[in-house]
Amino acid sequence: MPIAVEICVDSLESAVAAHGGGADRLELCCALREGGLTPSAGLIDAVRAAVGIELFVLVRPRAGSFCYSAEDLAVMREDVRRARDLGADGVVLGVLRQDGSVDVERTAELVEEARPMRVTFNRAFDVSNDLSRALEDVVRTGADRILTSGGHRSGMRGAKKIAELVKGAGGRITILGAGGIRPENVQEFVEATRVEEIHTSLRMRQEMPAAARKVDTILGADADVPGHYVIQPTHVTELRRAVSGIGLYAKNGNPVR
Repeated sequence: MPIAVEICVDSLESAVAAHGGGADRLELCCALREGGLTPSAGLIDAVRAAVGIELFVLVRPRAGSFCYSAEDLAVMREDVRRARDLGADGVVLGVLRQDGSVDVERTAELVEEARPMRVTFNRAFDVSNDLSRALEDVVRTGADRILTSGGHRSGMRGAKKIAELVKGAGGRITILGAGGIRPENVQEFVEATRVEEIHTSLRMRQEMPAAARKVDTILGADADVPGHYVIQPTHVTELRRAVSGIGLYAKNGNPVR
């Protein structure tokens, strides 16, 4: 089975580029500087109209922790409904308790609200207090997939834990490996973790015109690195080629997974 490639995008430009480069699925968000937040209805609609591949929408109403108030959850439920109405194939979300464990009940409510869309439990998983326990809890929520870098910023650093999660999942839920995956390390990552799906942004900063650079200063963003993130189709194509090679090894019997 070929390795599936999911690309995280935060603009129509990047969505079209990722699609053109050969991505299998998109995760659509906004505010990548904040770790990703729920995109606008207008952006979801535009991306859905522009690309035909699977589209998953991040449902994260604010930056900060993944512990949400009743008001936050009401917003999330509405965002889930809106994503479904706009033609998304799935949503990406996660809720934790104050003690760092997965909030099974409230996550399960959102999963039920999302159907028939599929649901990915997001990187809240990586900040939970016990990844092995969190795996079992997320399975109980009914989610279809877990996005994880094994509790580390880098998926390569978390590869050993991801491999344990893949084994522990036992086919009950898909483990979507993430965290700095690039063409030059994807084969090593897949062989170390045995994941069948990978997630990355492949983003690079695009400089703004000089006259526009004070926007970041005025609005409080990092003035030392002005610009916004974009994806180049060629970068996605390079990753796609590297991943296709891994798929061939698997078909030839090499124990990649």
